[in-house]
Amino acid sequence: MTRTHAKTQTIATAQISSDLPAEAFFERWADMATWQEWNTDTEWVRLDGPFQTGATGVLKPKGGPKTKFVVAALEPGREFTDVSLLAGAKLTFRHLVDRAADGRTTVAVTVSLGGPLAFFWNTVLGKGIKNGIAADLTHLEAAARAKFRAAA
Repeated sequence: MTRTHAKTQTIATAQISSDLPAEAFFERWADMATWQEWNTDTEWVRLDGPFQTGATGVLKPKGGPKTKFVVAALEPGREFTDVSLLAGAKLTFRHLVDRAADGRTTVAVTVSLGGPLAFFWNTVLGKGIKNGIAADLTHLEAAARAKFRAAA
C-alpha cells in the first residue's frame, strides 16, 4: 500500500498597497544579496546567475540550514515566484503585483507547502512564516522606497 500526501497547502498570505511602482519591488527582489535588510528571517541569499525564470541559488535562514531554491516564475512588473527545495517538500513564495485604477500598487504574497513531508515542514516553519510575512512585506516596501528615492 502506498501512502499519498496532501496537495499543496497555503500556509500564509499577506498583502500591501503602495504608491511605489511595481519596478521598485522587483528591483529589491532581484537584489538578493540585500534580502536580509528587509527579510527578518534570512541570514543571506546567493543567486547563481541572472535574476530570471529557472535561475537557482542558495539561501540561509536564520537558525536553519542552507536551502537550495529556484526562481520558478518571473514576469517583471507582475509575478515573482521562488521555490525552496526542502527535504521531502517544496516551499513556494508567490509574489503578485498589480496596479490598481487609482495608480496604487498592490503586492500580494502567498506561501505554500507541498510534498510528502509538508506536514513536518509546516510544523517546523509554518508559525514563523505566518507571524513574519506581513512585517517582511512592510520592510520590503520601506527598502524599495529608500532605494527608489535615492535613485530619483
